[in-house]
Order: sequence, then C-alpha cells, then structure tokens
Amino acid sequence: MTTKDVSSSPSSRPYRLGRRQTAVEGMRAKIVEAARELIMSQRALAGFSVEAVAKQANVARATVYNQFGNKLGLLEALFDDLARRGGMFELGEAFRREDPLDALNEFVAAFGRFWTTDRIIIRRLHAMITLDSDMAKSEAERQERRRKGLQVIIGRLDEKYKLATDMPLDEIIEIAHTLTGFETFDALAGTTRSPVEVVPIVQKLILEVMGLHDL
Repeated sequence: MTTKDVSSSPSSRPYRLGRRQTAVEGMRAKIVEAARELIMSQRALAGFSVEAVAKQANVARATVYNQFGNKLGLLEALFDDLARRGGMFELGEAFRREDPLDALNEFVAAFGRFWTTDRIIIRRLHAMITLDSDMAKSEAERQERRRKGLQVIIGRLDEKYKLATDMPLDEIIEIAHTLTGFETFDALAGTTRSPVEVVPIVQKLILEVMGLHDL
C-alpha cells in the first residue's frame, strides 16, 4: 500500500480530523490569550478591536474573524474562558444541594471564586461594557441568568424557612442579585482583600435581607 493509499484510507480520517480540531482549538486559545493581554495593557479600553487582537496574536485579521465572527464573538469567547478558569461551569453543584441554605452559600461562594480569578480583567471588561451597546446586551443576558438562579434558590428558602420580612420577593431577589455582582465583591474587598475573602460578608447580608440571620 502506498503512502497515498494510507493517508486516504477511512481509518486515517479520524486522525486527520483530530489533528485539525486540535490545531483549531490551539489557534482559538492563542487568540483569546492575545485578547486577554491586550485588555491588560494600557491601551485596552480605547484600542480593543479585532485588528488589535490579530496583531497581538501575530495572526491575520481574517483568522480572528473566521474563528469568532466579530469582536463580540471574541469577547464572548473570553468570557467563556474566564468562566472556565473561575469554575463557573461547576455552578450547577449549588442547585444540587438538598438544603437551600447550603445552595445559597455555595452559589455566593462560586461567584466569589469567579470574581477573584481574574479581577483586573473583569474590572476592565465591565468598564468596556459601559461603552459598547452590544457588549451591554450580552452582559444583561448573563446577569439575567444569575438573577434566575437566585430566584430559584430564594424561592426554595422561602418554602422551607418562610422569609421573615415584609419585603416583596422580587425586591429580595434584586438585592441579592446586586450583592452577588462583581461591583459589590470588588468594593467590599477593596485593596487589602480578594473577592473570595468577603464571601461570608455577602452571605450574611443576603440572609439579613431575608430575615434569616439566625440560621
């Protein structure tokens, strides 16, 4: 059998496809890392673009477009990378806790870990969001997912413990949503602590809002 016969045989195709997929994933990772480096630089907010990321990654602009579609697609990939690094894909563990109080504590702790993973990058991304309407829309969708998660957990808490407050449930959820946001963790942590270190404070504040501080 010739080399040509081997390379074109059916058994060789999965191998070639596997190598191609590995190459694609490597290229995507390289570009995402370049985007991270650019945002960390002083020119990030004013100069973040597909062209700038391509230059940082030393690839053609068309390569970035082929991999991510546009700037928003690239930023979404960066958010996904941050989520992976911060363990957010394991957030479902909170909802598997039998006791809703444990579920709430794990939910808050998960976000504390996430906000700590790459605090400077997240801070700068949030600054960019205020300047870009497409990014703001995408961020609003992520915020809504966090709000719905809190709605489920706080609803379970109300069923089991009966919230000791006259505040409407929607308001409690909105306050809890604010308390679990990056800005709250970042402000509470200040310059001397990391966001994960203030997790107990946020957990306590949410319980206070619900009138469950004695639990």
